[in-house]
Amino acid sequence: MKLELQKAKVKNIAWGDKTALLADGTLQINKEEFLAAASDTEHFKTLNADLARPGESVRICPVKDAIQPRYKTEGVGQVFPGMLSGVETVGSGKTFVLDGAAVVTCGRIVGFQEGIVDMSGEGAKYTPFSKTMNAVLVFEPVEGIEPHEYEKACRLAGFRAALYVAEAAWKAGAAVDETKPYELPSFAEAMKAYPGLPKVAYIYMLQTQGLLHDTYVYGVDAKKIIPTLIHPNETMDCAIVSGNCVSACDKNSTYVHQNNPVIRSLYERHGKDINFIGVIITNENVTLMDKQRSSSYAVKLASMLGVDGVVISEEGFGNPDADLIMNCRKAEQAGIRTALITDEYAGRDGASQSLADATKEADAVVTAGNANMIVVLPPQEKLIGFTDYTDVIAGGFDGSLRADGSIEVELQAITGATCELGFNPLSAKTW
Repeated sequence: MKLELQKAKVKNIAWGDKTALLADGTLQINKEEFLAAASDTEHFKTLNADLARPGESVRICPVKDAIQPRYKTEGVGQVFPGMLSGVETVGSGKTFVLDGAAVVTCGRIVGFQEGIVDMSGEGAKYTPFSKTMNAVLVFEPVEGIEPHEYEKACRLAGFRAALYVAEAAWKAGAAVDETKPYELPSFAEAMKAYPGLPKVAYIYMLQTQGLLHDTYVYGVDAKKIIPTLIHPNETMDCAIVSGNCVSACDKNSTYVHQNNPVIRSLYERHGKDINFIGVIITNENVTLMDKQRSSSYAVKLASMLGVDGVVISEEGFGNPDADLIMNCRKAEQAGIRTALITDEYAGRDGASQSLADATKEADAVVTAGNANMIVVLPPQEKLIGFTDYTDVIAGGFDGSLRADGSIEVELQAITGATCELGFNPLSAKTW
């Protein structure tokens, strides 16, 4: 399975008569067509769109999801399989990518579990989406709609808008700046390749803790699956998408799944210091029996692949920490070395227990940061969305929104601040 990403660099964003990527790198979008692609009069009372560029004094709030515009130009299927297109297996052929652009969805879905993106100031340091050229959809629901129905409508509207932008730009003749190939051999071939290198797989934990805590694989709610194998290229064609309304700091947005840095890093090291064998997706469950089943099954798959080590990432905190630790302990007991990626909820002073569970086998752990750290976000000249729920947002508190428009919150409230796939600006020092 070979996939080529055809990347076109987006350097600016603007409204215009025709959706196209101009020669100077400006992504020009026809606003009426953009809104028409996202339209859903059955579920939305109002639907508006705005633009946000890096460095502008703009606050986007409350952010639900971020999606990178992509469009398959060759090969089987189309992006967002099982959501907008059929369920054919994707991950091969060619896919056009508007690199540096995002469609951001904004609206009150679950009042305390959406996030903040500031395009400038202190808050911009902590979210990766302060660096993207953002076309923002702002939703308000019709009266009486159930939250899960509203979330689904917003999710699909964002996907439709992102696909529209990429397809229109491609068909308007967008120039490709870089073509990046991704390819792995079959398992049979992989077992024989690079005999001197350790065989490594990735256990990719997906948030599936219940209604509005959902991740979808080919349109299937991942809480309904048992752990399974997926080709890493499938993630790049949007086979895995976010349906989550969880704490903003460690929510894996659809953009993050499309650009999973763990997969990218394993690809980059493949054939150099590791033999990258493949990806095992698993879920995060709420009952002990389900946690036991999924962790045992994921480790069984890793053992059947004959790998020497696994990287394990989680999404969320608290309850999912138990899944993370179960996966770690069972893998280590099976003779498979582990490296874990998580974030921390260690208290505002950093002195509390970082994870809700622990095991002595977890001796190689990468942190994406302490979500309880307090930051003050200065006022912004322009607001896209609403701020009237800031005091109850996860990471906020009574008085978070100040009279001058500044906001005092924990990192927990900032979209992607402590992403547990490492798709965030924080770094660590070793000493």
